[in-house]
Order: sequence, then C-alpha cells, then structure tokens
Amino acid sequence: MKILKRIMKIFMISIIFIISNLTVTTQIAHAYPVYAQQAYTNPRAANGRLACANCHLAEKPVQIESPKAVLPNKVFEAAVKIPYAKDAKQILGNGQLSGLNVGAVVILPEGFKLAPNNLISKEIQEKNKGVYISPYSSKQDNILVVGPIAGDTHQEIIFPILSPDPASNKKVNFLKYPIYVGANRGRGQIYPTGEKSNNNIVTSSFEGQITEIQPLDKGETSVIMINSEGKETKQTIPKGLSLIVSKKDKIKLDQPLTKDPNVGGFGQTDVEIVLQDPSRVIGFIVFAFSVLFTQIFFVIKKKQFEKVQAAELKF
Repeated sequence: MKILKRIMKIFMISIIFIISNLTVTTQIAHAYPVYAQQAYTNPRAANGRLACANCHLAEKPVQIESPKAVLPNKVFEAAVKIPYAKDAKQILGNGQLSGLNVGAVVILPEGFKLAPNNLISKEIQEKNKGVYISPYSSKQDNILVVGPIAGDTHQEIIFPILSPDPASNKKVNFLKYPIYVGANRGRGQIYPTGEKSNNNIVTSSFEGQITEIQPLDKGETSVIMINSEGKETKQTIPKGLSLIVSKKDKIKLDQPLTKDPNVGGFGQTDVEIVLQDPSRVIGFIVFAFSVLFTQIFFVIKKKQFEKVQAAELKF
C-alpha cells in the first residue's frame, strides 16, 4: 500500500508540473518578441522595415552605441538606448494604468553572436541583471531579442557580443558590416492577428448627436447618440480611456471620442562596425613607425649637411 501511495503521489506531482508548465508557456506566448518569432522567419523585411513596426505604429527614437572596429574572437558591448519619459503610464489590456515595458531586437552580421556566460565580465553581468537575451531562433543566432522587461530600470540594454574568427569561419571576412537595431516601449496598437488593441483612439462608428453618456458595470462607458433619422445608436468605450466629448455634442463619422492613450512607440536604426584584421593593424603600426623614423633620419641628415656647409664657408 505504501508503494502504491508513493506512485500515486509522484503521478499527481507530475500532472501538476505539466499543467503549470503549459500555463506559463501560454502566458509567455502573449508577449513580445514571441509574436514576431512565430510570424516572421526573419524580423527584417526586404525594404529594411523591422517586424515590430507592424504592431507598434508610433515612431520613437532609439540609439545604439558600439565600437567602430573589433578584433576577431573578442567580446564587445553594444548598448541599445530606449529613451522615454519615466513618468509615462500606459493602458493595459484590462484598462488599468501601468509603467511601460521595453523590448529590442538586434540583427548582427553573420558569424557574430551572443557572448557565452564564461566570457562575459562581471561588470556586464551586473548591468544586465534581470535581463534575458536570447537568439531569435536556433538557426539564427546572429539575431538577438530581449523583452518585454520593465522600462523604468532598463532604458539602456547592454548586448554582450562575440565577434567571429575568419580562420574558423570561411563565410566571414575582414570587412565593414551593418548592425540593425529596433526597440519598442509600451504596448502595440495592433495584435498579430490584425485586431486593434485598446491602446488606440476610439472613433465614432455613427453620425449624430450625443444624448446620453452612461457608465457601465465593468468600467466601460456607453455613448448613446441619435442620428438625423431619429434612430438611437450606442457605442461602448473600453475601460481606462478618457472621453473628449460630452452630452449634446454633434458627432461626425470617424470623429475621435477619446484621447490617444498611446505613450509608447517603436524606433529602428543601424550602425557600422569593422571586423579588423590583426595583421593589418600590426602592418599599419610598422608602416607608421617606419615613416616616423624616416622623417627623423631626414632631419638628422639635413642638420649634418648644414653643419658641413657652415664649416666649408668658414674656410
């Protein structure tokens, strides 16, 4: 009996574990960047537009700071800056207000990838505490994604990157390469299914005069209008949106009824980086010193020649 009870206990624990994992997976699937990963094989379209811009319609700035040149098989930092006003509050799906979250995608040249933990310095690890950076897919480890994470403490995200070694990767050469970056702050205006989120202006679906504005049980608001034919129409405003119309106002079709709740947006930019050949650097240093020493010898020789001329003039 004891053995049977143990088996039943283990079985129940396994079932609970599986259900909890499924629940967690479902929650994660509703967050950036999983939407883009599921819908797009490559987040960058042929015209250069990043997939995030399809849902985050407002344009906002983004910056990236990285070295101008790096040596092969070296770890370097690429800092993505996502500026916005820290006192900004966004509307959530349930109509409540909250701080903004942020997310970013960095498209590196082929061969570049996220640095392994054993090569990342403690200083960078401390800066990236609570930040989980992952490859876009198993086949595209040169594309990195992060988010959503709290924006108030992560307006700058450090990406530790490992440069490739052309000696071991024949597809990589010592050239100048572009790095593309996109970053969003706040919720999007369109879901990947094509539906609008509640993070949009609500416009009038009818034309007429407002006769009544009634609050509903779930925090929503009902706007009642009468059109020119005397027919009554109703439109429901989601919870959390602020009306900019009032009773007896005459409303036209597609006229805004609420303030724009969107305080976030998306931005993208790019920067160039050179994968530098160490032999070229050494060759340049040798060349620079050879020119320097040559000039010094010329000056010394000139001084000697001037002394000889001065001695000849005395005689």
